[in-house]
Amino acid sequence: MRAVAAIRSLPSNDPACLIDLELPLPVPGEHDLLVRVAAVSVNPIDTKVRASLPAGGNPEPRVLGWDAAGVVEAVGPAVRRFRAGDAVIFAGALNRPGTNSEFTLVDERITGRKPRSFSFTEAAALPLTGLAAWEALFERLGLDPDGGDAGRSLLLIGGAGGVGSIAIQLARQAGLTVIATASRPESQAWVRELGADFVIDHNAALPPQLAELGLPQVDAIANLHDTAAYWDAMAEVIRPQGAITALVSCNQPVNLDQLKNKSVRFAWEFMFTRSLYGTPDLAEQGTILEAIATLADSGKLRSTLTSVLRPIDAANLRRAHAQLETGSTIGKLVVSNES
Repeated sequence: MRAVAAIRSLPSNDPACLIDLELPLPVPGEHDLLVRVAAVSVNPIDTKVRASLPAGGNPEPRVLGWDAAGVVEAVGPAVRRFRAGDAVIFAGALNRPGTNSEFTLVDERITGRKPRSFSFTEAAALPLTGLAAWEALFERLGLDPDGGDAGRSLLLIGGAGGVGSIAIQLARQAGLTVIATASRPESQAWVRELGADFVIDHNAALPPQLAELGLPQVDAIANLHDTAAYWDAMAEVIRPQGAITALVSCNQPVNLDQLKNKSVRFAWEFMFTRSLYGTPDLAEQGTILEAIATLADSGKLRSTLTSVLRPIDAANLRRAHAQLETGSTIGKLVVSNES
């Protein structure tokens, strides 16, 4: 089968950083779906894994990509939820080959149906960011997706990226007051279009901007951008007994004691935790993806797709990696075989 893989750590402008090659067709295991990939989305995890490969070369080609929409071609013996011909979305598992290939394997328990109202290209933008946003808001922060926390305030640091673009919509559906950060006019316009109640600039001090809005303290914070850089600001503006979640690893130490007097809860969000450790609630990700598909088909959740490259090949994936590494991407970038 056709695939795109990384062999060694190289910059995205090097033609050898991602290469086209042929690999054997994988065989489904007990719970696996064999999926013909129609479209893939590119995420920061792709560029980070590529950069982490040995400079001298990996023993085996590493197929990247952990976001896809496609059609089930075959199923493993224990599969019950899907059959050949079903259209699906998934983010896969970090410890398995990725989706940048003609066919890929994915555990049915972390797979959801493709929204009927979305093309494969639109749907490929949903899984990883949808799962990360849902888990961050409704599991790590403990907010109620069904409106039980309506009126509470949520600060989203980094609102215009892939996760933020979904999180704004999910938070608004839950009735939360959403303050999203964005620094450029085009990214500020994007988060307003998605439903943010207020927009502030993450390149300027956050506390005075929140105070000017009449929101000097917030009930919950989801930091999707830079954990360490905003730690002091988050500790200052979080309400006593509030909650903070973060997606990006710290590049320097932070002082957890700053949260102690307020009894603030802090939790990491890592979308791959369930699949990486085979947690007992692994199938919850399939349930979340089904909920996201339902919201999409009811018109309550729009695709965050903003840019498409065609087809899925090494040249276009190199372009996608380079764009993502600029740190200025709004919404989601998809590489697609769909015409």
